[in-house]
Amino acid sequence: MKIKYLLTSCILLVLMASVVPVSADTNQNQGGSSYVYVSSVTMDPEVFYPYESGTVSITLTNDGNTSVGVTHPNLLAASNDISILKEDKWQTLSYIGSANSITYTFEVTVNGMDGKYYALFSAETKDGTNLHYPITFEVDSEDLHAAISKKPETFTLDSEASVNLSLINPRDGAIKSIYIITTDSGSDITPSVTFISEIPANSVTEVPFTITPHQATNITFNISYQNGDVKRQLSIDMPINPGNAKDAAVPTINNLALTSSGSTYDLTGDITNTGVTDANGVVVSVGLPAKGTGTYPEYAVGSLASDDSSSFEVTFTCTDLSSVPLVIHWKDSAGTDYSVTKTLDLTTYSSSGSVPSGSTTRSSSSSGSMPTGMSGGPGGDMGGMSGGPGGSSSSSSSVLSSITNPKGGISSFYPVIGMFALIIVGVVAYTKRKWIMSKIKKQ
Repeated sequence: MKIKYLLTSCILLVLMASVVPVSADTNQNQGGSSYVYVSSVTMDPEVFYPYESGTVSITLTNDGNTSVGVTHPNLLAASNDISILKEDKWQTLSYIGSANSITYTFEVTVNGMDGKYYALFSAETKDGTNLHYPITFEVDSEDLHAAISKKPETFTLDSEASVNLSLINPRDGAIKSIYIITTDSGSDITPSVTFISEIPANSVTEVPFTITPHQATNITFNISYQNGDVKRQLSIDMPINPGNAKDAAVPTINNLALTSSGSTYDLTGDITNTGVTDANGVVVSVGLPAKGTGTYPEYAVGSLASDDSSSFEVTFTCTDLSSVPLVIHWKDSAGTDYSVTKTLDLTTYSSSGSVPSGSTTRSSSSSGSMPTGMSGGPGGDMGGMSGGPGGSSSSSSSVLSSITNPKGGISSFYPVIGMFALIIVGVVAYTKRKWIMSKIKKQ
């Protein structure tokens, strides 16, 4: 067997060394066969993977003015690195008319690793002239590569973001029929399915996506492609951990003052944009258990540029003043909705009116809803509250006293004080009883 391959290799080397291109202009007197030549060689795939099967098509063209008969087209391999399937497929006599062509397709398998492998195409004309043409097969195990080439520094909940997926073909042959499928229940992805007909050799293709995350998640891009008839796959993951962008607007609340009139409360204060970008369409309102009512159930502040401030006023009712959520809505320059909730904790208020910093949560939503899970901007210092019904500060103190002392303040100690007073009077009367009796007898 080794002797057979050795002899075949030697014969192919001699034949390949003796191949001389035939020119129709210089060989017109040698007969019709001199006008037949190999006009093209096409491989599918262009570059093989190791041990991959494919096809090679050789086209013969007749530039003469008479028909030429061609027989015994064959593909000879220098070794067993290339296997030719159905070698006897073309063992018939075929005529190529003037200015016409004929194409022979061979099924092959390249049985080797990375490198180049050689074969020889041969054919015989009816008049006994032989035609030889060398063919080179290239094998490369390098796969298609994928990478996230563009994404925001920080994803924001319910906010659209642009993402680019780069597909890199480092091979010397094109890759075809590329499908990209993305599915994730925690995000909206457009498009969810992408098709690319071909990525040329040694090139990069950018595939854009629009992603709107609704929670922390992990998006997987599943990529399938073909090299010849063989389908291959790869995937790439992109984790999404939503947060606040560094250039986002940050509303800060301070100088709060609370007054009451019957069952209605009036909350005033200042709002400042301590962020980098502008906050557009700022609206201040209250959340449950408070309920906006009266003159200002919602207060439209308008636009706040960076470092700009404005005052606001909100009127509301609330059955439990221990927790009043102050909700701030605004939009960025792209029209995306954001909201921040600053919860005012009134349980530690004293009659002096000092106000502790309220807890803050942040969310962003295109529908105006307020999902949790995002840390908000700095809450800022919240000033004391003053005033009360009719503008009296003493009324405000009584409101705060009713929050911190649900039993009614000092009035709840009146029975105890009265009892102590009776005991003291009784002790004094018992001690001075002789003196008192003497005074009574004198009268």
